[in-house]
Amino acid sequence: MTTLKVLYEDHHLLVVDKPAPLLTQAPAGVPSLEALAKDYIKEKYAKPAGVYLAVPHRLDRPVSGVVCFVRNSKAATRVHDQFHDRSVGKTYWAMIEGSLTEASGVWEDWIAKVPGEARAMQAEPHGPDAKHATLEYAVLKQAENHTLIELRPRTGRMHQLRVQCAWRGHPVLGDTLYGSTIPFGEPATTPRDAVIALHARKLEFTHPFNGKLLSIEAPLPETWDSF
Repeated sequence: MTTLKVLYEDHHLLVVDKPAPLLTQAPAGVPSLEALAKDYIKEKYAKPAGVYLAVPHRLDRPVSGVVCFVRNSKAATRVHDQFHDRSVGKTYWAMIEGSLTEASGVWEDWIAKVPGEARAMQAEPHGPDAKHATLEYAVLKQAENHTLIELRPRTGRMHQLRVQCAWRGHPVLGDTLYGSTIPFGEPATTPRDAVIALHARKLEFTHPFNGKLLSIEAPLPETWDSF
């Protein structure tokens, strides 16, 4: 059983560290981070009835890192508005194949969902279902055959960070869906159990009631140690 790793908690918020490959949300009976969080609140605060928990954002199954849950409806509206307005600061760390010629920069692409599949594809600018995607990157450390980079998305598109790296010839380690050839993590018995070298390192947003800026970081998983 996965143990919930709490990064920040008060009467309005519960911010936790999601392990990969756990789902953020899932139907009843399927293990998920949301179910773990609800069980945690129910036990800690002795709530015999149902637990309210809003989910203003999600992480892909093979991705680890910071996830924010909201514990009441008024706070949920205020936090959701920040995510909707893209005023939330999101910082990711990724290990990608190869090396980048520029130490930092901005990537811009057009992304569309592949009909009937859980993956994204490149699209023509302003084309049907195409969405503009913008991402800032900075190299943190260079190794022999891979690079540690920091990613700051300006937009939130399906698999955005993963595809913008892959389309430049630098897929995230372990991300076979988008062409990675370098293994990452323990060998997976099924594709859904695979993890990739993408971690939601930090989340920055305004507290829904006291107005203070919260900056919450999640440590790197042990999976990263060998790299």
